[in-house]
Amino acid sequence: MFLVVLVVALAGIGIVTADRWRLGIQCVAGALGAAALVRLVLPRRDAGMLAVRSRWLDVTLLAVLAGLLWFLAGSIPDQPTM
Repeated sequence: MFLVVLVVALAGIGIVTADRWRLGIQCVAGALGAAALVRLVLPRRDAGMLAVRSRWLDVTLLAVLAGLLWFLAGSIPDQPTM
């Protein structure tokens, strides 16, 4: 499952480099949110590299980071192009 999260996050970074930063950051936020959900439901031995600290600390950090990225991607106003 870790590889799926990693691939989606890397795809989001690729989208950012293709000049669609808002969509790319939301993709990374979605990957982090999915990682939080997976970490919440899987036991430590099945969570693999998603299990770094205690379950609740991992879930809290991933969910908060996902929420903040999603909020920032949606709240930053568009800049005028030159």
